[in-house]
Amino acid sequence: MAAARDPGPRPGPALGVPSPAAASEARSEAKPSGAHGPGAHKKRRAPRAESVLERRLRRWLRPPRTLRPTRAGWVFFALTLGVGMAALNTGNNLMYMVLSLLLSFLVLSGVLSESALRGIQVRRLLPSELVAEQEAIVGIEVRNRQRRVPSFAVVVEDRIRTGAITRTAGRAFALRVAAGSAETRSYRFTPPVRGTLEFVGFRVATRFPFGLFSKALWLEAARTTLVFPALDPLPPARPLGDRMRRGDWRSGPAGQSPESAGLRGYAPGDAIRRVHWRASFRRGALLVREQEQECTGETVVRLRTAGVSRGPGFEAAVRRAASEVAVNLKRGLRVSLRTDATLFPPAEGPGQRRRLLAHLALAEPLAEAQGEGSA
Repeated sequence: MAAARDPGPRPGPALGVPSPAAASEARSEAKPSGAHGPGAHKKRRAPRAESVLERRLRRWLRPPRTLRPTRAGWVFFALTLGVGMAALNTGNNLMYMVLSLLLSFLVLSGVLSESALRGIQVRRLLPSELVAEQEAIVGIEVRNRQRRVPSFAVVVEDRIRTGAITRTAGRAFALRVAAGSAETRSYRFTPPVRGTLEFVGFRVATRFPFGLFSKALWLEAARTTLVFPALDPLPPARPLGDRMRRGDWRSGPAGQSPESAGLRGYAPGDAIRRVHWRASFRRGALLVREQEQECTGETVVRLRTAGVSRGPGFEAAVRRAASEVAVNLKRGLRVSLRTDATLFPPAEGPGQRRRLLAHLALAEPLAEAQGEGSA
């Protein structure tokens, strides 16, 4: 056997990396004779959007029900398998009777769980406004369209889409939904960030009657809503020029005017002390006293959108602008919003609040918007 020897240093580079000349020769040999120029390499294909036909086909191929055994179901399966093996080995008629009883439990569980899910309709009841980092109550109406059979132990999961994944926004449970009736439940939901929020649908599941299986179905209920920026408690701004009208900042708590101009419906942001309880009980809805021009000064909220980039700094600026809009409108000022691209004239009331907060919910830096447009 020949002794091993050191081959010594090689002329090429270390780690088997080819030299530039060798690499260029290898590329020239690998390139076909008809390919020349910088455009000869293979272009990357852009991800193709899903067509309407593909979306419908995927929806048609989706199974109408999904069945998943619970922990008790796996134990029941093991017990049934053990009884079946004992019946085959012993040939005892009593063991066969027990096996048939266990199998009948499986069949009965499938039939009754299907009756609990058949005819279920779910409707989402969103609040008037959603604010980031602020807890809201979302209503879920569960309706049973069956004429004679009630539904039991129904769990509804409301699903939302965050980026490319879907997650559960909240759950609601209805113990019993009578035939031909509806039950309303709710769950608490805190939107994490501002912007558009896409609700996808509902996952309706039940473990009725024995808890051996979790049978579920999917209900499409797509809806897109707007989440306002997070609001912080800020002191109200002074009106421009300190202009005030009659009825503003007179004697009384928090500048409340003693003169009333009538009653109107309750709007988000109205003080509870202004609710007229007697008239509200008679009408069956909350009514508040309309004060005569409590504060009609004007203030301008500014937000810089040019020359900035999206990040924590811009989000903090949007949050402060939204907080200033909310607190000044609640005080009674006429509020105007000015950005580098838009200008909203001064106004007051719930309509102006929703208009300005909706614009701030979708606010983006102008530098990014122009870059995306040019790309």
